[in-house]
Amino acid sequence: MPLTAQLKRMQDAAIVLVREVAQQEVIPRFLRARHALKDDGSLFSEADLAAQHYLAERLPAICNSPIIGEEMSREAQMEGWANGSGGLWCIDPIDGTTNFINGIPWFAVSVSWLREGRTRLAVTYNPITDEMFYAREGHGAYLNGRRLPLRKVTTDLARAVADVDFKRIPKDVADRIAVDPPFYSQRNFGCSTLEWCNLAAGRLDLYLHGGQMLWDYAAGSLILREAGGQVSTLDNDDFDAADVWRRPVVAALDASVFEAWKHWLRAG
Repeated sequence: MPLTAQLKRMQDAAIVLVREVAQQEVIPRFLRARHALKDDGSLFSEADLAAQHYLAERLPAICNSPIIGEEMSREAQMEGWANGSGGLWCIDPIDGTTNFINGIPWFAVSVSWLREGRTRLAVTYNPITDEMFYAREGHGAYLNGRRLPLRKVTTDLARAVADVDFKRIPKDVADRIAVDPPFYSQRNFGCSTLEWCNLAAGRLDLYLHGGQMLWDYAAGSLILREAGGQVSTLDNDDFDAADVWRRPVVAALDASVFEAWKHWLRAG
């Protein structure tokens, strides 16, 4: 089967599976899941583990590729990456776990498939709003069947709405943004996979994050690119050349805003 047809079949099946796991393993545990701290200080819950197990059991029936999940051990993640050049599933069973645990209705289930280190298909689902974002390489990005972006965004950085995660960006950049931001207004939602999708949809104009893991950016970066958006790191125009396990994100939907935003960040 040609890769294009294979990816379409895989995408359709992944959409069904992601909605299924959200309905069966995630939503029934909303506000009820027991949780704990991981070694890095981040939260995980029994819902994260249940959703990851559910996906890991069923994804091989769609395509029998190695699987990397956020809640797997570091050793298992590294092994999956080493064996996955010909095809690799990357899953975030619940992105926005802190929101999920605290009853904030802003979290997602995210699945992507990579080949030769690049994302080829992506599915990200917000079960609270029933919004399914998805993309295949070369075939555009969609939200519940509607082509992204949903609206025309500003071409003026000064009028832009930015999503900025302050936790991991350099202090000098954070100080400049706090004192004299180049944009109109700032937001942060605590769910990286959905932040990418809302940028692709045109609900946000630009994005800055100091360091995302593979499962944070794998799906969203493809969805943004297929919506016509641009992405780099803080110091490298080639986003795909950065460290696969921790990548800063500089992104925007409009090309001129992206160039202005990137220039402002690097000018300091």
